Amino acid sequence: MSGDIVFGKSAREYFRDLVSEALAHRRLAVQEATEFYLVDLLARFIESESLFVTRPDGTVELEPLAITLLRALQARRQARFERLRQLGDTSLFVSGFFGDSLARRSVDLDYYIAMGERAYQSIAGGGGPAGSGELFGELAVRFEQFVDCFAEIAELADLRSNRGLVRLYQRFLATGSERVAKRLRERGVALFAGPGARAFKQ
Repeated sequence: MSGDIVFGKSAREYFRDLVSEALAHRRLAVQEATEFYLVDLLARFIESESLFVTRPDGTVELEPLAITLLRALQARRQARFERLRQLGDTSLFVSGFFGDSLARRSVDLDYYIAMGERAYQSIAGGGGPAGSGELFGELAVRFEQFVDCFAEIAELADLRSNRGLVRLYQRFLATGSERVAKRLRERGVALFAGPGARAFKQ
């Protein structure tokens, strides 16, 4: 992540600015509670351990989404909520920040989106604390919009540094993403097709 997190801003302040900027750029009007939740989710996921589950022997591993869902559906109420939320949060974060790499895997982006939507919808349908239905309902219904929002936040964070611009340009060469191309053009980067890259149409 950018050094802005370390110097001068807390993680939540840093991500609050990025979430606000991305929502405004996409003209997405969301509940205040939803915006706060998105900021908090990103701040929590700075710690890589947030992507993993801890086993009784102290080891950690990335649990398959289907297993997380199964454990959630079999759990008692409070544990069920926590596991469903973990599933939704992980699906949203991974889809937004690593969607390009998911396209090259057997478990693709659509799978992560479907699992995340189902997890949040299950909470909204009565599996969460009192008063949480509206929040998780919005997260479920607009899940793909928030995935795109997180993808834009990942790009905004990259754009804060020259090294990030290089990574973003490499992503453009690998994917031909119009969204990435637009971000690069906004920073004055000339776009050229590279070896093996898909052609980009203006």
